[in-house]
Amino acid sequence: MAQRGGRLSERQLDRAQVNPRSGAVRDVLAAERLEPRRQELDVLLDLASRRVLGFALGEHHDAQLAYGALAMAVAARGGQVPGVIMHTDRGSEYTAALVQQACQRLSIRQSMGRPGSALDNAVIESWHSTLEFELRSVEHFDTRAQARARVSTWIQEYNRDRRHSALGMMSPVSYEQALQDTKAP
Repeated sequence: MAQRGGRLSERQLDRAQVNPRSGAVRDVLAAERLEPRRQELDVLLDLASRRVLGFALGEHHDAQLAYGALAMAVAARGGQVPGVIMHTDRGSEYTAALVQQACQRLSIRQSMGRPGSALDNAVIESWHSTLEFELRSVEHFDTRAQARARVSTWIQEYNRDRRHSALGMMSPVSYEQALQDTKAP
């Protein structure tokens, strides 16, 4: 894939380019964070299936948090993720040596958005908005443990039950299963 200025062009991040049936099989990721009750949540989302592959909650918005979410996402894909493109903002947590070295070791290609452009991460921003509306705005957590447990449950339900118009009104897990079924002999 051609690059401009060290990052993927907008055209390469277009939904048509991420279509798992075209060969970029479900492995283009976006990462973002949010703050439920003074905790940071780093999330990696598969752009093709909209499935949350990895997430990490912590007190600090740092490389360790980003690494935790990345490790969970890699485990969710069976430990083999060569050629994955992980698109993020230009936050210091994603440019830190810990995350960059992990990406190099795993053959993950990092792509970073343009400074000041929220549109590069529109899918994860939409996910963030959904979490904000459905969970944070209606529930109060007295402890960090409660927040972690509830966010984890919400993400599991999202992956299993949330239907998306972009996926033919299928949930992320159902969409991925349907793709696997079409590949089966």
